[in-house]
Amino acid sequence: MRYLYVVASAALLAAACTMPAQAKDIVVHMKNQGAEGGMVFEPSFVKAAPGDVIHFKPTDLSHNAETLPNMLPAGASPMKGMMNKEAVMKVTKPGLYGVKCMPHFAMGMVALVQVGKPTPADIAAARAAKLPPFAAKRMNAMLAKVK
Repeated sequence: MRYLYVVASAALLAAACTMPAQAKDIVVHMKNQGAEGGMVFEPSFVKAAPGDVIHFKPTDLSHNAETLPNMLPAGASPMKGMMNKEAVMKVTKPGLYGVKCMPHFAMGMVALVQVGKPTPADIAAARAAKLPPFAAKRMNAMLAKVK
């Protein structure tokens, strides 16, 4: 009897270890004013895993969220949210996803989503992306957090 208990326990443990990890839902707020100043995503830097879902929620009006075409992993689907609506982005490919609020892009309203461990080439490409000066300043601060 004890033998059956040990075998059954081992089988359950093995099954639990082989189950896929549960995807996370991550919320990013779009704000007129936040800890980093005016026109921000909070948090502006997100670490995620493939399969996670990022919800960009407009805490204040007049915002949207859309991926930067020059900061998107190869093969990843771009995302473009509507004004004043939640935008949902399921990250499927490892790498760096740049995100902007189109109306406030020049004011530096950008975010960075790191999925998995980006390659040195991913980081170099993100650093080379052409952004408005204030957006570039904020993005460079986020890129310094990438590990």
